[in-house]
Amino acid sequence: MYTELLDKKAKLDINAKRINLLKQRIDSNKEICAEEFDNKEIFFTEDSASLSAANFFIIAVPTEVDKHNVPDLRPLINASKTVAKVLKKGDYVVYESTTYPGCTEEDCLPVLEKFSGLIAGKDFKIGYSPERINPGDKKNTLRSVIKVVSGNDDESLEEIAKIYELVVDAGVHRAPSIKVAEASKIVENTQRDLNIALMNELSLIFDRMGINTYDVIEAAGTKWNFLKFHPGLVGGHCIGVDPYYLTHKAAALGYESKVISSSRYINDDMAKYVARKIITHVLRISNEPKVLVKGVTFKENVSDIRNSKIVDTVKELLTFNIKVDVEDPYAAEDEVFEEYGLHLTKQVADDYDAIIITVPHAPYLLLTDENFASITKKDALIADLKGVFKNKIINRKYWSL
Repeated sequence: MYTELLDKKAKLDINAKRINLLKQRIDSNKEICAEEFDNKEIFFTEDSASLSAANFFIIAVPTEVDKHNVPDLRPLINASKTVAKVLKKGDYVVYESTTYPGCTEEDCLPVLEKFSGLIAGKDFKIGYSPERINPGDKKNTLRSVIKVVSGNDDESLEEIAKIYELVVDAGVHRAPSIKVAEASKIVENTQRDLNIALMNELSLIFDRMGINTYDVIEAAGTKWNFLKFHPGLVGGHCIGVDPYYLTHKAAALGYESKVISSSRYINDDMAKYVARKIITHVLRISNEPKVLVKGVTFKENVSDIRNSKIVDTVKELLTFNIKVDVEDPYAAEDEVFEEYGLHLTKQVADDYDAIIITVPHAPYLLLTDENFASITKKDALIADLKGVFKNKIINRKYWSL
């Protein structure tokens, strides 16, 4: 959660460990190098009382779902309470957390008013500006991507736009309402989810035909209007979560989503599909099968392990008493164990019956056919979920989505 003034900036986080690291110029997400902290007017704190001097608040906390895929608004509500307790007349509160249309005004605003004793519109202003950060992407950054902004009235819209224009070189887009801004963000990720689901379903079909999906995409991609989406596990804290917020709100309004829900079903089931492919292979060739999983983060070249779908694959393999080693050059061992109860292996073996390459981390791209052959048995399977080693694996059986 962030609070910003025009001449001074602060970052508040209830995670004391993360705050301590930031004070040491260490970003645990590995998105910012130490030098980028230099000569910046910002201080880091876990003390909410220090926010009392701020007059422009940006709330950017996780919006996740529970085990039943129901939106969990507790971080958002708790952050709203924290801000409300220091809110003053004339202050601004802008939400950046991805959520369903209506959440800012229907769920968060009442909390701000209740715990501050102030009235929105009269005493303070609110707005919504969805974050568009792509982890690991050094090109499409906060400064270089147009920022959608919104406010509860014309005055707040302009003031919020002016603040973001100070830091976003690409400029801002003024949405006509907070709900439109909320919807724009959730549609961005839902659209990607649907397109990836189509590719995943095609992968299921083509696998039965003995056709490589990436070969099909390459051929189809020669047409000017073909959209090159690819199959894969859909995890992380955006694409694999946000559509559930939209279907939840739709259901509350009496509409049961069909296309979106079907896409979510397909994408959520892919982890078990991968597991079934591996299980079928290794149980056929070994009495004590061993599998190596390369990559536990939800995407390449990042340390974020939230909602990592390969974990579902690992759990499925473990239920069949298959030994599984997991390694990842970017993930933090303590975080993986705390979140999933899995230990990262420090030393890979040389007798695996299958290797699953989940994400194309930069170090993995340097590996060769000989590297894989040296740590696997002769009949081993190389399962390349992103297709980066297509036509490069010669000495072992190869499979990709």
